[in-house]
Amino acid sequence: MPEAPQSEYVVIARRYRPRRFDELLGQEHVGRALAGAITSGRVGHAYLFTGARGVGKTSAARILAKALNCEHGPTPEPCNQCDICQSISTGDDVDVLEIDGASNRGIDEIRQLRQNVSVRPSRARLKIYIIDEVHMLTREAFNALLKTLEEPPEHVKFIFCTTEPTKIPITILSRCQRFDFAGISREAIAGRLGQIVEAEGLQADRDALELLARRASGSMRDSQSLLEQLLAFGSQRITVEEVHRLLGTADEERLLRLIDLLVSRDAAAALAELDGTLNAGVDVALLIEQLLSYLRDVMVVAAGGGSDAMMFTAPTEADRIKQAAEQLGLSTVLAAMQIVEQALARMRYSTHGRILAELALVRVCQLEELDELGELIAQVGQPGAVPPPGRPGSPRPALSPGHSAAPAAPPPRGKKNDSGDGAPRMTGAPPTAATGRLPKDPPTPTSAGLTSTGPTNVAPTNTATAVAEPTALTAESAESLWRAALSGLATTTANHARKFDRVSVPAPGRLVVHFAPDYAFAKSICSHPSHIARFEQAMAEVAGQAVRVEFEADEAPTGGVPDAPARTRVSPQQRMIEITKHPMVHRANELFGAMPTRVDAPY
Repeated sequence: MPEAPQSEYVVIARRYRPRRFDELLGQEHVGRALAGAITSGRVGHAYLFTGARGVGKTSAARILAKALNCEHGPTPEPCNQCDICQSISTGDDVDVLEIDGASNRGIDEIRQLRQNVSVRPSRARLKIYIIDEVHMLTREAFNALLKTLEEPPEHVKFIFCTTEPTKIPITILSRCQRFDFAGISREAIAGRLGQIVEAEGLQADRDALELLARRASGSMRDSQSLLEQLLAFGSQRITVEEVHRLLGTADEERLLRLIDLLVSRDAAAALAELDGTLNAGVDVALLIEQLLSYLRDVMVVAAGGGSDAMMFTAPTEADRIKQAAEQLGLSTVLAAMQIVEQALARMRYSTHGRILAELALVRVCQLEELDELGELIAQVGQPGAVPPPGRPGSPRPALSPGHSAAPAAPPPRGKKNDSGDGAPRMTGAPPTAATGRLPKDPPTPTSAGLTSTGPTNVAPTNTATAVAEPTALTAESAESLWRAALSGLATTTANHARKFDRVSVPAPGRLVVHFAPDYAFAKSICSHPSHIARFEQAMAEVAGQAVRVEFEADEAPTGGVPDAPARTRVSPQQRMIEITKHPMVHRANELFGAMPTRVDAPY
């Protein structure tokens, strides 16, 4: 006689599914709202449950359906004993229809649904449609559902579940009561897993359950699926080692040892540790993912967060994480996270995962002290700051009484510089030792129209110290006063004003700034009333008197020397292209990161 077939095994995620509103872990706000609506008789005709996977959306929909259709209801506490409650729990009730939106997404299925809603329920109080992953419906299907959703028959309720609410049309959202399901905390997941293990008659280490909870990332169903795999091993006690062996991840001690090597910048030892970890059976992609998670905790601590804000590190290792945060600094941790994240993203499309992991570890070990570098750059950018030992630059000499700190006038246009090659001269501080390029400070105009991206030994921007004593505005002092006024302005308009050709003083207290014909646009920018007021204020500070500032654009010459050969007019853009081809300018760009911004034609 053949043996009777064994009863079908039901997985943990289904056997321990919540059956009451108070069993919805992490979603207490949803349970209270739905129970209150049933108690007060304010049950809506359409609900939308949104949230990540495995947080209880479909379970809440079934609990709501049981609460509305229970033989002892409507009640906020379904009995879970009557035939209707049990059939809804198993998904077999004829009046509670669970529809998969991914496989029934067309307009034909929605038309069939519209025809069926008019049919009254066969035995229950209400006919309830639960549409899972409703965002998968097509646009036409949503449009066909609009009218029915807005004014359904009194015996019909709709419950929509989705992980991507942004894909649902606003016309559907406006017709539903929306409830957002949050991710479940690690403590709640670990506690629930402990209850399940105890109900199964087994034992588990608390650290093992917490590891499963961290791996689930807020999803109760994911944690229960992992626990199901561990129980399949047949062991009577679940340990941390078994969890790591199941997940293919590295244990915390090995991972923290790798982080310590990255902090100490020991690339050779980090590569050796990576080799040993991979030989132990750890997946390289999961290892890099773990490393990124742990660096996240280091970043949070470096930013001022406490140990309670750590998500992926055990509380017992909080001191080591804090020590790593203090040694690396926030800027270095952020740079390391970017390197590791880029390596993890490239692994998804590459067959050379180990090489990418090794490359990421070596690059992290080569990171400089970025926090310290930022402080040094800030110090160099301050007026009168003394550069640190071993770095280029020197302190700026103090001003003596009676001497003006106005920037020196540039050499006459059309004349050659000291090298005698006619190339534009470029000034500015040497490149920093850390990067080989100038720090990215606001552009500073140079004597021949080149802009240096680093700090230069120019006068401070404070106009009160730029000119030691006020100087009367005369034809002789007009240009130096105008340049001193511009040195105190760090705006885009001031950069346009520095393109002036000459200045004149047609009357006392009146300054006229002339532009060459090619710089008519710069003149129009400076002529704005708000900009003129700023220029006049700067001139008053350096000249010690009220000065009226005007801007004029000179007219292009219409004639010339009769015997002079005719020259083809060249646009400023063409001259700029020509000057960038000069060997000196090209070399300056390579060394200092400077680019020409202005080219003046010779007289």
